[in-house]
Amino acid sequence: MASTLTFETYLDGIQEATARLREEAWQAGSLATVPTCPQWNVGHLVAHQGMVHRWAAGVLAGGPATDTEEVEREGLETTDPGVWLQDGCDQLVGRLRATPDDADVSFFMDTPLSGRDSWARRQCHETTIHSIDALAARLGQPAEAEEVDLSPGFAVDGVDELLCSFMPRRKFDLRSSGPVSVTVHTIDTGDSWLLSFGQDLPVVQRDRTTDHPDAAIEGSAVALYLALWNRGSQIRAEGRDVLSLWRDRMKVTWD
Repeated sequence: MASTLTFETYLDGIQEATARLREEAWQAGSLATVPTCPQWNVGHLVAHQGMVHRWAAGVLAGGPATDTEEVEREGLETTDPGVWLQDGCDQLVGRLRATPDDADVSFFMDTPLSGRDSWARRQCHETTIHSIDALAARLGQPAEAEEVDLSPGFAVDGVDELLCSFMPRRKFDLRSSGPVSVTVHTIDTGDSWLLSFGQDLPVVQRDRTTDHPDAAIEGSAVALYLALWNRGSQIRAEGRDVLSLWRDRMKVTWD
């Protein structure tokens, strides 16, 4: 399944998630701890997201490399973090709109989309996940699926990006001494993925299952979105314990 979401949907998603992040951050307060990213408080979370927006816009523009540490420091020191965050969002969305679909834009993962659309998709889910982090900060605990305002179709797209683009990257080293098969299934949308890994890099097949997998993971699309991005646990797992390996190896971080 390639993405079923449109470029405009991704742009709307970036803006909507930024607005949610601003609101949740304001309500939580800049010094509140982020339960889903315990090394950060809300101020750090906002500064990080604003930096990522500006960094991605810079990559799309093809200019000199962004000094990410300096930009993040700017975000921490600004007197109005919400406005600063919105400015970065506006820069990113404006740059995406100005980039033709067929532009020669490099991207750091294998995806079925154009470079421009891959960046739009990545920044949409990046911002959404961090808006969920801000929600967790306000709640004082990780949010449950019913507390997150996401459509099942959007969540499926985010799960697909994680499984098919992030997971096979060598940096995550999701491996086992012997072959392992895992089915991932959304109980509300009927989407499925078959994961196979061992001593080689993982292989993912969309819309595939197997009768006797070593492990099976299922839940609603939103619950899987949260759980596989290590933001929730409202899923059911049977068979071999691959979730412990996942949480240890599949930590998507800036560095």
